[in-house]
Amino acid sequence: MEMNVTGRRVLVLDGTDHAVPIVAGLLRDGADVTVHAATACAALEDLAQRGRLGLTNDPVDETTFDLVIRSVPRPRPQPAAATTGTGRVTLVGAGPGDAGLVTVAGRAAIETADVVVADRLAPWESLAWAPPGVQVIDVSKIPFGRSTSQEDINRLLVEHAKAGRHVVRLKGGDSYVFGRGFEEVQACTAAGVPVTVVPGVTSSVAAPELAGIPVTHRGLAQGFTVISGHIPPGHPDSTLDYAALARSGTTLVVLMGVRTLPAITEALMDGGLSPDTPCALVGDASLTSQRVIRSTLARIATDAAAIGLGAPAVAVIGDVTALEP
Repeated sequence: MEMNVTGRRVLVLDGTDHAVPIVAGLLRDGADVTVHAATACAALEDLAQRGRLGLTNDPVDETTFDLVIRSVPRPRPQPAAATTGTGRVTLVGAGPGDAGLVTVAGRAAIETADVVVADRLAPWESLAWAPPGVQVIDVSKIPFGRSTSQEDINRLLVEHAKAGRHVVRLKGGDSYVFGRGFEEVQACTAAGVPVTVVPGVTSSVAAPELAGIPVTHRGLAQGFTVISGHIPPGHPDSTLDYAALARSGTTLVVLMGVRTLPAITEALMDGGLSPDTPCALVGDASLTSQRVIRSTLARIATDAAAIGLGAPAVAVIGDVTALEP
């Protein structure tokens, strides 16, 4: 039986990985979720840090909630996969966050998985499509929090595949757009593990589109440039020429750039881009918590900080952000 949980207060008494798909589904349906647990898995901690749910280990009054989920059913144990022969790895780009934006091929891979190695921004409710007993491994990389090294992720993929399992690497967005997916392909190939890549909907296009912003528009923008803001301008490891970007005449889309946005906007203005250039920041694109702020190059970082719009968010810089339907 389905229940309308939109706007309802829901208490979940489980902080383990098993609760994440159910919690993600509740959030998708508009519930006001609180998780009560002595300890919580990385994915739930991250959702709490992003303000998408409440997380507490203090006593709570269950009578104040509309729905209480006391425990999440554990999947039935699955017999160990045969170790004869080699399994395989499928990299699934799972889109910007809404499970409805996972491709048909991506869903088919999840439905046949023995092991799912999931990222922080993957749509966790999509794990409901997996077979009973699937092993889920959370390799979230939380900013300034829990993290799994890329070397460990590569090792997990190879070890489980060599044990004869179908391993699905579930990644937010597209695996090859700042997702380190090709590093994982190289690791699998070097180990003799067959690997397939299922492209995903990249947030570099989806986030602006979901906010009503086209990255190109006839007579206004003949191209768009996607950059990573993970490393700020002037950093020894930065390979970007911000002066050239400022002169490019293309829409600029910045991923992973909330923390460095003040430095990025300053570098673009130093490169000659007008401080009045229209900009937008799209947070939690495709989710019920999606927020959009429109401003100018000179003010976007300050305005976003003023309303607490933080990561994950996509910045869009260019005249297209001023367009109206």
